[in-house]
Amino acid sequence: MPTFFILLCCIFSAATVQAAQTCKTDSIPASTPNSQLVDNGDGTVTDSKTGLMWKQCLEGISGTLCENNTLKKFTWEEALQRSGIANADNGFAGYTDWRLPNIRELRSLVEEQCSNPAINLDRFPNTPSLDSWSGSLFAHPSYPDSAWIVNFSKGNSSIKGRETTFVVRLVRSDQ
Repeated sequence: MPTFFILLCCIFSAATVQAAQTCKTDSIPASTPNSQLVDNGDGTVTDSKTGLMWKQCLEGISGTLCENNTLKKFTWEEALQRSGIANADNGFAGYTDWRLPNIRELRSLVEEQCSNPAINLDRFPNTPSLDSWSGSLFAHPSYPDSAWIVNFSKGNSSIKGRETTFVVRLVRSDQ
């Protein structure tokens, strides 16, 4: 019986512990420093380098520290529909032109000096190390039902089948 309890305790602990973000601040310069990412105080962050405005929290999450509600994952088709939901009524933060970012836009959020997650956690708090959909399809006849994603664990991009479910962060042009 004691062996079973110890094993159960270790399994439970391993399942609930999330790895902490690791950043190589002494050897790699920040690619998305706080000075570049302006917290607008309304649940949005503006990137002064790209001119893009991002929802601070992933879809399904809210709160000043993105601590409320439950993180949701979507197929690619569902991810495309999230902008319509964000734009309904008066929109989010008063804007009604939210959309799924293309792969270049989404990659611009990757913080190159960090992993687990590879994003600026000061500006995008409580972001998990998960794959996030872009709105970019993968144009190749061998992969007709694929789209680009960014893996925010390491910051790399790849293609995945559009029926797979991933998280979503919406964007708009701040021009």
